[in-house]
Amino acid sequence: MKALGVMGSPRIGGNTDLLLDACLKGAETLGALPEKIRVHDLKIAPCREFYGCLKDGNCVIQDDMQQVYEKLLGADIVIVSSPMFFYGIPGQLKSLIDRCQALWARRFILNQPPPSTGRKGAFVAVGATRGNNLFDGSILTIKYLFKEIGVRYTDQLLVRGIDAKGEITNHPAAISEAFELGRRLASDYYE
Repeated sequence: MKALGVMGSPRIGGNTDLLLDACLKGAETLGALPEKIRVHDLKIAPCREFYGCLKDGNCVIQDDMQQVYEKLLGADIVIVSSPMFFYGIPGQLKSLIDRCQALWARRFILNQPPPSTGRKGAFVAVGATRGNNLFDGSILTIKYLFKEIGVRYTDQLLVRGIDAKGEITNHPAAISEAFELGRRLASDYYE
């Protein structure tokens, strides 16, 4: 079982990075093989609407996204972590998601379904403000990403009122929740 963590924050060692690590460790305790990609470290151009993907399901832009497609489709568990930037996900992560248009084309235009239907996913997000709708738009975006790659949105951890780098370490309950989230996702494969 492969567990893929997609770290959407540009801040290495920040709150979403630490929570994602805890999720992956939780999944690993039940036998998952964890892998984390840091979107900020990749060269991923934004979607340019060339629509080449409608012909054969492949994006015409050649960059690091090619390896991301393989990882997204090869994982049994996908966990996306992100800070909130103006009530949404950072641009780097949004570019990755927008480039999954190629996978949408495979599924809905070319009738090439993604691998196995038992794959599960979760969203981990941290925001500095405490607004009621802080995560709403981002949750919807992640749910649609998961739909395109054949992953069922099954869990989430949403933390408000945290901003400073590493501040989440002052909230051990959140780190524990992240660890348990990872375990829940992995435990589904052994039931």
